[in-house]
Order: sequence, then structure tokens, then C-alpha cells
Amino acid sequence: MIGASILTGRTRTLQCLSQARVSRAIASTARASSRPSSSDTSAHSKGDGLPTLSPKWLSDTKLRIGKCLTFGMNAEQVQQAAKICKILGQEWRELLAGSEGFLTDEKRAGLLGHRVAWGELDTMGHVNNVIYIRYAETARINWAYNIALHLDPGHKREWMEMCTPLGDGMILKSIKTDYKFPMGWPDKVSVFHKLRKMPAEGESSFVLDAMILSEREQRPAARCLEDIVVYDYRVGKKIALRPFMLEGFEKLYREQEEAREKNTRRVLQILDDVRQMEKDSWDRADAKEDLGGGTVATDTPSDCELWKSHGEQDDMATSMQVGEGNIRACMASTMSSFAGMPQPVACTDRQASSSGYSTSME
Repeated sequence: MIGASILTGRTRTLQCLSQARVSRAIASTARASSRPSSSDTSAHSKGDGLPTLSPKWLSDTKLRIGKCLTFGMNAEQVQQAAKICKILGQEWRELLAGSEGFLTDEKRAGLLGHRVAWGELDTMGHVNNVIYIRYAETARINWAYNIALHLDPGHKREWMEMCTPLGDGMILKSIKTDYKFPMGWPDKVSVFHKLRKMPAEGESSFVLDAMILSEREQRPAARCLEDIVVYDYRVGKKIALRPFMLEGFEKLYREQEEAREKNTRRVLQILDDVRQMEKDSWDRADAKEDLGGGTVATDTPSDCELWKSHGEQDDMATSMQVGEGNIRACMASTMSSFAGMPQPVACTDRQASSSGYSTSME
């Protein structure tokens, strides 16, 4: 009996420490993101007055909602959090890429949900750097075909020939790739292209931005800057953009700006809602962090019920399993409102240590 009591005390202590560590981790990562001046927007804005969003706004927003949940929320607040998380889970591509002006629907996307092949990995278990260039190349060709099929079907043949050496063609003059983090397997990638600026009449080249998104991590794995030259294979020299190309690009650029404005406003509204949620939960004078005392509705058995069901056991492994299971149950009930959100995927030590992984290749 004495041994069982000591064992019970040890397990409860470990459980409390583990819950405290989880709470501190969420709090520390969300503290900076909860400040509107540093996380919600940056000081720079475009000509339309809309602020430039932080590149980490999506991950920061998830952490901020998680922190609100750890402090306890009433039913109405939980419903609001679930609504926001559902939007983030289902429309994260449109919000993340669309707020930068990328067009993400099926008729515009270069690659959408493309599966990473196991053979594309290197000896470190990461997608090889060259593969990102291939993703961008494939997406760029599909981007041109989408223009031919959906944006400017009146010049379908001309647009499709731009990807061949039959007449006028598009030649990649240069490409620069910034690697954000190493993707692994399994994963899916989505690749989107946009015009960096509207090319002027008489110019013989145009510049594209490409975003290579990891579906598993829900953030850019790489970004590319592509300089494209229009080349006449019949005479063997570069030429100015054809009038039909300028007309198509003008329409495309207008769609990009509309998508950027629409999705930026949506993100700003979400950030405002999350900020109000913070004020109603933890960011108030009488706020107290909920460490699983019962303020969150759950069907999970209590500590006493768990220990009664297991009886007076003196097996340390069994005791640790009970404590770990109770912690997981607590966190599962807390995060149950994240409807539509993808399940977390564990990363390797190599991936975890490569969060600052960023290089450039000309």
C-alpha cells in the first residue's frame, strides 16, 4: 500500500509537470504572436492601403487559438474558435497563397496536391534540391496551359505553342530558389505562379514568382523567382511579347490583385476575431490558466476513476502509461474543436534542427 501511494504521487507529479510544460510551450510561442503590432501585420503596405501580412500568420494564429483554449473558454467562445479553425483547415491555401496574389483554384494552379515520390528523397531523407526546380518547371507549363484553356481560349493554339519549339516559345532565362525547409515523405505539394509585375509593351521578358507549398506543414517549402524570355524559334532570336500575351497577362494580373485584396481582408478579419478571443480568455486581469481541472467538457475519466479502474498497482510502467494517457486525453479534449485541421505529423530530429534552413541557388 505504501509503495502504491508513493507510485501514485510520482505519477500525479509527472502528470502535473507534463501539463505545465505543454502550457508553457504554448504560452511562450503564442506570446509574441499575440501582439498585433508584431504578428498580425507588418509596417509595410501596398498602394491599396492593405498591410503586408506576416509570413508566419497561419502558424501563429493556430498557436494563439491553442493558448486561448488552455485558459478555458465558454461554449460560445469554443464555437467561435471551431469556426475559425474550420476555415483555416479547409481554406488555408486560398488564405495563405491568395493573400500574396497567387491564384489557387484548379483552373489556375500549376500543381495541386501533387504527391511527393519516395524516389525524390536524398540520402538525408529530404526532397532533393533539384526536385523543387522540377516542381516549378512542371507547374509553369501547366500555368501556361491553364491560360490557354481557361483564361484566353481564343488564342489557345498560340499559348500552347509557347511551350514548344514550333514558333514563339518561352525560355527560362534564370531561376533563383530560396529553400525554406526540407520536405520529407510522405507529403504533397501545391505550386502556384503569379506575375511579379505587369510587363510593358515592347518588353521581351516577364518575371514570375512561384510558391511551392508543403501540404503537410501548410507553409512554403521553397520560393522561386523565374525570368522568362519570349523567343522566336523560326528566326532564332528573342522578340517582344505578342499583343495577345499582353492582353492575357493584363487580365491575369487583375485577377491576382483581386485575389490578394480579397484574401488579405479575410485574413485580417480572422486576426481581429482571434485578438478579441484573446481578450475574452487569457488577456484579461482575472484570467487563470486551465490545467485540466474540469472547465473543459470531456468524456475522459477523471484521475480517480482511472486509478480505481487500474486498482492498487505497483508496476511503474503501468503507472506512467496511466499518467501519459490522461495528459493526452486532456490535450485531445482541448483541441477537439479544431474541426477540419490536419493531424500533426512528427518530424525527425534533422527536420526539427533545420527550421532556419534557407539557401539560394542561382
